[in-house]
Amino acid sequence: MSHPKLAVVVKGWPRLSETFIAQELVALEETGLEFDIWSLRHPTDKKTHPLHDRLQAKIHYLPEYLRNEPRRVATAMGAAAEMPGFDAAAAAYAADVERDDTANRRRRWGQACVMAAEMPEDVAGIYAHFLHTPSSVARYAAILRGMPWSFSAHAKDIWTSPEWELREKLSATSHGAAFGATCTGFGAEHLQGLADTPSRVDLVYHGLDLSRFPAPPERTLRNASAPFHMMSVGRLVEKKGFDNLIDALALLPASLNWHWTHIGGGALDAVMRDRAEAHGIADRITWRGACDQPEVIDAMRAADLFVLPSRIAADGDRDGLPNVLMEAASQKLPILSTPVSAIPEFIDSGTHGVLSDDAPAALVEAMQGFASDPTQGAAMAEAAYARLTQDFLMHPGIEHLKRRLLAMLAQAG
Repeated sequence: MSHPKLAVVVKGWPRLSETFIAQELVALEETGLEFDIWSLRHPTDKKTHPLHDRLQAKIHYLPEYLRNEPRRVATAMGAAAEMPGFDAAAAAYAADVERDDTANRRRRWGQACVMAAEMPEDVAGIYAHFLHTPSSVARYAAILRGMPWSFSAHAKDIWTSPEWELREKLSATSHGAAFGATCTGFGAEHLQGLADTPSRVDLVYHGLDLSRFPAPPERTLRNASAPFHMMSVGRLVEKKGFDNLIDALALLPASLNWHWTHIGGGALDAVMRDRAEAHGIADRITWRGACDQPEVIDAMRAADLFVLPSRIAADGDRDGLPNVLMEAASQKLPILSTPVSAIPEFIDSGTHGVLSDDAPAALVEAMQGFASDPTQGAAMAEAAYARLTQDFLMHPGIEHLKRRLLAMLAQAG
């Protein structure tokens, strides 16, 4: 049975750091949902995950910078001016730019005009990943074309967007979303409090598609005197807390034979390497940069502890529920993290892992605990795997999201 077509707006495609988006879109497509992807940016990663190759949807790249495609933008703006929703869309944009007169805001309007002009006629609704820039483009384009739109919100887009903008995107009186999904109970409660009706926002955990991962390895219990291999996966940005982790690593006793592997890129790459050099621990660290999913899983299977010292950044940005924690659990790798945002929704400290304060002294105490008592980590890893398989698999969320999207498309028809 053929359903009305959807347009999906994303920041960039493909992106190594957003496997949760790729996982969701591949799963939705495999349930029979038809959509094209509209990407605000061209890819910058040199690698892709095998998951990206499974997606069959057509990819459209909107002008990343309006000045680079003046003819395309001008043609689209002319077409937009003739659309029935132009007056309402232009009013919404004018109200937004009055409060946020930035190049980014003007780019959102230009990209929305291009999207509205170039979307096929059989598109009946728009779905945006992230509630900030992608949802602004989706909202303007949807008003122009007279169709509903929806969103999936995650972390930075919730916590660093101005309240006025969130409220308007969550209200029917300001051309807000037909519905929104977010991946943490913590975030859902916050957005429901800003919406005109709480039912406009659903909690939909990303969950994990275990069919993409090997079965957990048969781990032998590490001897407490053996080398202790730790690893982390995450962008080198403030909210991940890797500066505190490096400071903690420098406090580990000389008697512990440890090594830490980091996977991921990020703006603070050079800063973090310099920090490790200054502490005199660079020879105990491997910086692997961006890696694809099989490389990440291989590293997890070889490690003794996964560490993610997340914190709230100065601008309010924070993690939601990082998928890498569930990936570590899938390989029965013990977890050390922090009680930030929705991480406690997956990990009960002392049961499924350890949630520590992010101060270096606290982190080093927790790392030493795992190193000195391997049985503790093994028991927690077993419990985390059970938690993952009982409550955090992907399929229930995909079914819920598909029902919501199809209801939106049916209403449009």
